[in-house]
Amino acid sequence: MPKIRRALISVSNKTGIEAFAKGLNELGVEILSTGGTALRLKDLGIPVRSVSEYTGYPEMMDGRVKTLHPKIHAALLAVRDNEEHMKQVKEHNIELIDMVVVNLYPFEKTVAKPGVSLEEAVENIDIGGPTMLRSAAKNYRNVAVICNHMRYPHILEEMKNNNGCVSEESCAVLAFEVFDHTAKYDEKIARYLGKQFLVEEDRKDTVFPDRLEITMQKIQELRYGENSHQKAAFYRKVGGGAKGLVNIKKLHGKDLSFNNILDLEAAWKVVLEFKNPVSVIIKHTNPCGVAESKDLCSAYLKALECDPVSAFGSVVGFNREVDRKTAEELSRNFVEAVIAPRFDEGALEVLKRKENIRLIVLNEDEFTRNDYDYKRISSGLLVQNNDDKLFAGELKVATKKKPTEDEMEALKFAWKVCKHVKSNAIVYTRKDRTIGIGAGQMSRVDSSELAIAKAKKQKLDIKGTVLASDAFFPFRDAVDAAAKAGVTAIIQPGGAKNDDEVIAACDDHGIAMVMTGIRHFRH
Repeated sequence: MPKIRRALISVSNKTGIEAFAKGLNELGVEILSTGGTALRLKDLGIPVRSVSEYTGYPEMMDGRVKTLHPKIHAALLAVRDNEEHMKQVKEHNIELIDMVVVNLYPFEKTVAKPGVSLEEAVENIDIGGPTMLRSAAKNYRNVAVICNHMRYPHILEEMKNNNGCVSEESCAVLAFEVFDHTAKYDEKIARYLGKQFLVEEDRKDTVFPDRLEITMQKIQELRYGENSHQKAAFYRKVGGGAKGLVNIKKLHGKDLSFNNILDLEAAWKVVLEFKNPVSVIIKHTNPCGVAESKDLCSAYLKALECDPVSAFGSVVGFNREVDRKTAEELSRNFVEAVIAPRFDEGALEVLKRKENIRLIVLNEDEFTRNDYDYKRISSGLLVQNNDDKLFAGELKVATKKKPTEDEMEALKFAWKVCKHVKSNAIVYTRKDRTIGIGAGQMSRVDSSELAIAKAKKQKLDIKGTVLASDAFFPFRDAVDAAAKAGVTAIIQPGGAKNDDEVIAACDDHGIAMVMTGIRHFRH
C-alpha cells in the first residue's frame, strides 16, 4: 500500500485536474509536472516542481523528450522492499515517485480531423506518456497510476481516509486500466499508420490481415441470450466509425432481447434492398412476408397476407417514415419490434398504447454494408466480405422463352428477398409481394413444397408467380414441381453440372429461366 509523497502529473486532457492537484497539495504531496500542465497548475497557485529541475535536464527536441530519463523511470520502477533497488536509489540520488497521473496526446481526435497531415498525426503519437504509465503500472504495489480522470475523486477520498495511502487493491485496478488503455492507444496508431503506409498493391494482396484484432465496448447487458438460461450482452466495435444496429435509438417499449437484435438486423438488411416503400416481416431472422407498394400501409398488409400465422410475435421493418394508418394496422397484431427511419407523431401516439412494443429508429447512413462478416466457431473466427452484390452482372436468359417485362420485374423482386432467406431458399412472388417462402430445408425440393404449402394455407394462388432459388438446381425435379404449381419464370444462379437438363425442363414446361451468375447462401 503506497503512501503518496510525490506525484508526477502530465495531462493533455485537463478535466478535473485542478481539484485533484489541490487535494494532493493539501495532503502534503509534492507535485512534479511538465510543460503546459505545470503552467496550468502554477496559475492556479499550486506549488509545482518542474520535471526538468527534478532530472537536471531540459525538455528538448520540441518537447519530444521530457520524461524519458533514468531518474524518472528508476523512481517509478524501484521495488521499495528490495534492498538492492533501494541501495541503488540512494547511490544515484533518485527521489522516489509514488504516483503518476498521465493521459495521452489526443491521437484519435487528431486523425479524425478533416485534412489532417501525416506529420501532424505523427507528432501526436505520445511516447513519454505511455512509457511512464507502463513503468508505474508494472510496479503497481509501490506506485499508484491514474490515466482516467473519472478516478480522481475516488482516489483522493481514499487517500484522505488512509493517511495519504492508496490500497494495493485500488492500485491493481488502476494498473489494469493503464495496460488496457495503452493497448487500445497503440492499436489506433497501428490502424492509422497501416492505412498510410501500405501501398496500393499491398492492399490488394492483404484483404484479410494476418493478425485480426477486434476491440469491443459493452453497450448493455441483455436479459438473456437466445434462451432464458443463457446470459448475454450487446457490444459495439471500437474505432473505425462503427455503424449498424449499434446506432439504433429505442423510442418506446421493453428492453431489446438478444433475439430482437438479430431480427432487427435481418429486417433492416432486407428493407435496404428496395427503393419503393417496402415492408418486411421477420421471424427467427427469416422473412415471412415482404411487399412493396406506393405507401407503407398497403405494403405491410400485402406482406402480412403471405404468412399471418408466422407474423405473430414478429419484427417488422420499413424503409420509410411510419404513419398513423400503418401504425393502426400494426397495432392489430402482436409485434415484438418495429424498425424504421422515423415514426410520425400519429404513429407514435397509436403504437405507444402498447406498453411492450419496441419502436426502433435507424437511418440508412448509420448502417455499414461493406464491413466484414464474422461467424464465430469454437476458438476461432470465420471472416468474409459481406454479401453486398445482388447480381454478378447482366442477367442471362437461358431458355427459349424470354420473361415478359412484368415477369422480369417479379424475378428481380424475388431475388432480393431470396438473398435474405436461410438456405435452402425458395421464394414464390409476384412483382410486388411474396406469395410463399420456403426456408432452411435440407432439400431444395422440400423448400419448394413448403413454400407452396404455406401459400395454399393462406389461399394464395401460386399460378402465375415467379420462383427464386438461392443456389442452382442440381436436378430437374424442382423445376417440375414449380411447373406443376403454375410458375411462369424462374431466377437462379446457374452453374450446375446439370444446367442443360434443368434448362430443358423449363423449355418442356414453357417456363422462362434467368441466370444471375451469383448465389446467395445463408447458413
